[in-house]
Amino acid sequence: MKKTGSILIVGVDLAALACSARKAGYEVYAADYFGDLDLRNVCNGYLAIIEQKPGKSCGKFEEKYNPELFLNMVKSIIKKKHVDFVLLSSGLDDHFDILYELNDMIPILGNSPQVFERVRSKSLFFRELKRLNIPHPETDIAQDLIEAVDIASDFGYPILLKPLKGFAGVGIRKAENVYQLKRAFEFISSFSKEGVLIQKFIEGVDASISFIASRGKAEVLTVNEQLIGLSEVYQREPFGYCGNIVPLDISDEIMNKCKKITIKIAERFKLEGSNGIDIIISREGTPYVVEVNPRFQGTLECVEKVLNVNLVELHVNACIHGELPKTEKYIKCFCTRLILYALRRVMVPDLAVMEGIRDIPLPKVIIEGGEPICSVIEEGESRFSSLMKAKSKANFIYGMLIPV
Repeated sequence: MKKTGSILIVGVDLAALACSARKAGYEVYAADYFGDLDLRNVCNGYLAIIEQKPGKSCGKFEEKYNPELFLNMVKSIIKKKHVDFVLLSSGLDDHFDILYELNDMIPILGNSPQVFERVRSKSLFFRELKRLNIPHPETDIAQDLIEAVDIASDFGYPILLKPLKGFAGVGIRKAENVYQLKRAFEFISSFSKEGVLIQKFIEGVDASISFIASRGKAEVLTVNEQLIGLSEVYQREPFGYCGNIVPLDISDEIMNKCKKITIKIAERFKLEGSNGIDIIISREGTPYVVEVNPRFQGTLECVEKVLNVNLVELHVNACIHGELPKTEKYIKCFCTRLILYALRRVMVPDLAVMEGIRDIPLPKVIIEGGEPICSVIEEGESRFSSLMKAKSKANFIYGMLIPV
């Protein structure tokens, strides 16, 4: 395919985005965290925070992740290569100063840093949801333990405590009573210096809405099931992201509610391009909005497979030409993405020889316990078949790992 320009992708979860951009005909450059093998293979150039080498540990994410390093990598890349625009994945959503500086160097195609601020600044965001009459968990911010106890007393237990900045569910804790609240608040406030988010816990299905927006309008692509805190893939975080199943099988009534919510949010916050909304669908069938991810999401490859679309193309068409995808969509399959985590310190084999593996580390690198190993992508005619295929392949991979 003839190249239509050059894209710089920036963030933590980039392999699927890089593949999509390459298939859309772009030269692809990446400022990444992991520097995985499959990302390298589709990029024209890349830099990564982790330098993967056989026999060398990839380290701990919490120790090596530094948003400033993405700016340094971007500066290095654009000194040598011409780049038309930037596409964002996860990792920088709550670092507004980084986004402003990045946008000054190379324009971000999609939501501006100002939009990120509006949807990711928790107090402002939930205040706007209330004005829009959009269901959401009761939410407040506590600066100290006394305030947290008072807020929890008003909301009623159980509650969730969350860091104000973060992604992938890291650091979230549930409290059933004041004693659990104290332990959770102590833990989160040790690294969330701006305060701790207190949120009423909603019992229901963890889900997300993938959509394309342009000029105040939006088109929902899929509603997706989120896989959270799965012990079988050794996710240590109780609310940690483990992947997704696309689509989530829901009624037309719930789908229509999701569409109405999406249209309201897209119009109010002036969202552009590919976006996601994390929701909890209650037992009564009410979608409660938890947050907006105003960039490409971890569901990208699965959405592309079930709809037979290219999300980078849809994103570019929406942002530049104001075009939304057609409303008639044929769901041809179910697709599961399962993220595998290391139970203990291990050395990985050559995973590139296997089909359906993404985020592939270099052979013989060392992965520390609790850190991600790779992703498994499997399609099936049903939710059950796609998930079982993914779990079967995950078990096979775990059997190949070498403890060190």
